[in-house]
Amino acid sequence: MDPYIGKLLDNRYEILELVGTGGMAKVYKARCHRLNRLVAIKILREDLSQDAEFRRRFHDESQAVAMLSHPNIVAVYDVSRSSELEYIVMELIDGITLKQYMQKKGNKLNWREALHFITQITKALGHAHSRGIIHRDIKPHNVMVLRDGSVKVADFGIARVASGGHSTLTQEALGSVHYISPEQARGSHIDARSDLYSAGVVLYEMITGRLPFEGDTPVSVAIQHINSIPLSPRELDPSIPEALEAITMKAMAPNPDNRYLSADEMLADLEEFRKNPNINFDFSPSEFASEEELDDDRTQIRPVHTGGGHASGERRYADDYPQGYSRSYEEDYPPSRGRRSRQEEDDYVPQRRGRRYEDEEDDYPRRGPVWPIVLAAVAVLLFVGLVVYFLVQTIFPSLFSPSKTYPVPDLIGEVYEDVKDNTDLLGRFTLVEGETVADEAEPGTIIDQDPKPDEDVLESVTEIKVTISGGPTVIPMPNLDGKDYSTASRELRELGLKPVAPPEYKYDENIKEGYIISYTPQKGVELPPGTEVQMVVSKGPEEKPFPMPDLVGKDQSMATSIITTSNLTLGQVRPEFDDTVEEGKVVSQYPLKDTPVTEGTTVNLVVSKGPDPATLPPDPPPVDPGTVTDPTPVTKYINVKLDGYEGTVMVRVLMDSVEVGSGSADASMDASVDIAVHGTTGMGVKELAIYINGVASGTDRVNFDE
Repeated sequence: MDPYIGKLLDNRYEILELVGTGGMAKVYKARCHRLNRLVAIKILREDLSQDAEFRRRFHDESQAVAMLSHPNIVAVYDVSRSSELEYIVMELIDGITLKQYMQKKGNKLNWREALHFITQITKALGHAHSRGIIHRDIKPHNVMVLRDGSVKVADFGIARVASGGHSTLTQEALGSVHYISPEQARGSHIDARSDLYSAGVVLYEMITGRLPFEGDTPVSVAIQHINSIPLSPRELDPSIPEALEAITMKAMAPNPDNRYLSADEMLADLEEFRKNPNINFDFSPSEFASEEELDDDRTQIRPVHTGGGHASGERRYADDYPQGYSRSYEEDYPPSRGRRSRQEEDDYVPQRRGRRYEDEEDDYPRRGPVWPIVLAAVAVLLFVGLVVYFLVQTIFPSLFSPSKTYPVPDLIGEVYEDVKDNTDLLGRFTLVEGETVADEAEPGTIIDQDPKPDEDVLESVTEIKVTISGGPTVIPMPNLDGKDYSTASRELRELGLKPVAPPEYKYDENIKEGYIISYTPQKGVELPPGTEVQMVVSKGPEEKPFPMPDLVGKDQSMATSIITTSNLTLGQVRPEFDDTVEEGKVVSQYPLKDTPVTEGTTVNLVVSKGPDPATLPPDPPPVDPGTVTDPTPVTKYINVKLDGYEGTVMVRVLMDSVEVGSGSADASMDASVDIAVHGTTGMGVKELAIYINGVASGTDRVNFDE
């Protein structure tokens, strides 16, 4: 079990899960309880956190990177430094690395897609370089591809810290060494152009599907960056536009002076190429060899391609040649041949090793008189002596005399207005107000200072420049009134806010279905990035129910007219024989009268065809007047089947269009129900009409005289 899972850092960040592990740190997904948002937390490895100098530089670099704010740079929210842990809090990215994306695409990207990615990477570098921050480790592994196709460059400043503690190239560096600049490989001074070289390597890999240099060890790859020139992209894929090849090779020029001077300059060429892929730049890839390699007076070790032990496009080095062998670059590789004649390099066989010139007088100048050299040496010695005397008399005494120093007070975390005139705290120092930047500290709080806290400075240093918090980065809540849910959600995500899904839906008489009724927080409220926004979306006007009109006994045409004017829908009209309802009139309806219905409800009708001649009873025999007696009330029972019905049903029994019995039953419980039918003696046999839920459902006969 990971010891950090479930831990609450600084009483604020709850560690949820491990999302990645690197050479320097582990990355966790966490929740910030103060701002209620998900973040990524990078915690230094335990062995590195024991190095006090490493931790100091990690902290300082991370704080500097936290000042960056650009859509193509992973944001750093917080930097924490305690006795136990060193970690940084970053934006949580929902995406994959550019390296993973390239692997999913088969390592090679369409040049248009590569242009899309490199443009965003260059914009990120331009923003960082303008603030004096160099990445030092640009590679596809440090570029995140989001779901919308945008990219964010990660680990700004971390590469600087990592490079400070390790001077050798080990197997752990193999992932980065493929992208380092020649000056990085040599351990020389680097600047923004080193990042552009690495960006050029990333572009080369995207459009060709391979790295410019390969090797079995990091050292062998680093040496190739210093001594070799890769195959041009179009030699690997002729379909690559010439202008994009030129941009790539200029960015990868071995000599920094031959590269782009800035990311903005490279971005300008990328934009020109995007507008016109057929553009011809006023430079070509062959111009970007280093000046040392083009020096006619310098003896060069040139490659002999043997076909084994080296990747294609790789040039070999001095170790591949017999001891003592060398060649003149101008003699064997004149400028007219260029640098890309691989076949001629492959066919070359060394012939001059150990050869002496046949005519030494022609090849070597005769030696002149010695006295000018002696005079020059005396002059140099005299000059050096004067310089040493001057240093001893003027500069050295001050260098070796002890200088008085003063400790710098710790102002970080103090409120600027409270301490700017506090002489007890500042002592001999005065405050100089520097930048005001977005930070999660309270507005007006000092978050950085120069010189650093507790640093000993000379007497000549009397000012402390402080950086002041302007408060957390905030996003004004946009106005969502009059917008549909899809548009509002997209705008919120673009601003860095999070729409709650699904939204709440409500009926509204005035707002169209799918459009925003209300939202929280309200417009204009300043919010931290990642704040959730709850929206209420309209379902349109609510359909209000009304009682179903009574259509029974009405002419079919009248019933149809009532259905139409009530905004109902006429459904099935079924004609049936009926002994009790006049032909052409409605016998029953569904839904029944007074049932709540809404506009558009379908109404089914049963229309009478009159009595069925086949079922009419025979005329009763004549009654003997002498046998007539007063009628007596009689109650008979009929059994009504409930097959095919569900739930509670209403049963009505009609005789001569007059209701003589009714009842209800639960069809899910009972298969049939007995209904009491009321009549009188002397009525004889009567035909009864049975209705279930207002629909005619058959007939029955009852003899009231039995």
